[in-house]
Amino acid sequence: MTITKNLNGTALEIALAGRLDTMTAPELEAELNKDLGGADSLTLDFGKLDYISSAGLRVLLTAHKAMAAKGGMKICNVNEVVQEVFEVTGFADILTIE
Repeated sequence: MTITKNLNGTALEIALAGRLDTMTAPELEAELNKDLGGADSLTLDFGKLDYISSAGLRVLLTAHKAMAAKGGMKICNVNEVVQEVFEVTGFADILTIE
């Protein structure tokens, strides 16, 4: 998985490419832990994300909880495969997906 970050003031944007699974979720979690403290909003671009596992969902839920007290978190450019995972797991009802 490739992680591309852009911190514009207090707006953190992260683009993911590849697979967010058991092997790569800790990498995303570490990157989020580094930057979420100074961010008031988080945008995750899933335009090049091919797959997400339960480990990836856990990282998203943790980030969502951390950002709920701030400016919030949104996910954009979600493909059909990832969207189906969100819908089946109920994450589509919790997360802001554009």
